[in-house]
Amino acid sequence: MTETIGASEADAAIRGAGLRVTATRRAVYDSLRQSPHSRADQVFDRVRDDLEAPSMQSVYNALGDFVDAGLVRRIEPAGHPGLYEMRVDDNHHHLVCSECGRVQDVDCVVGEAPCLQPSDTHGYRIHTAEVTFWGVCADCAGAA
Repeated sequence: MTETIGASEADAAIRGAGLRVTATRRAVYDSLRQSPHSRADQVFDRVRDDLEAPSMQSVYNALGDFVDAGLVRRIEPAGHPGLYEMRVDDNHHHLVCSECGRVQDVDCVVGEAPCLQPSDTHGYRIHTAEVTFWGVCADCAGAA
């Protein structure tokens, strides 16, 4: 069961994104606040006890609405299902464990960053560079 962050906070964020507040949207919002980098099925598992008649489709709809409204970001590490996170106000990157799939936020690359500026923009106005770092997390490395 999800722990409600506070209806007023969730409601304000959802309304602030131009969306109507529903029980499903509120539950999905609270779930993502508690567990960033969640798959849709993980969100569903966390919210189904809080909702009267939940469906996986209603969770997908809420997540899609949140992405479209800029409240949530969907990331898709290669070979992994899409993940949803609420950190949308910056251009951060991700560390992904190639063993267990754990995802960790990492702030933008600093210093020399060779692949963040394309050699030719082909007329595009670049606004975001998305970088995924792959490796083995400390827990998996320690288990080996």
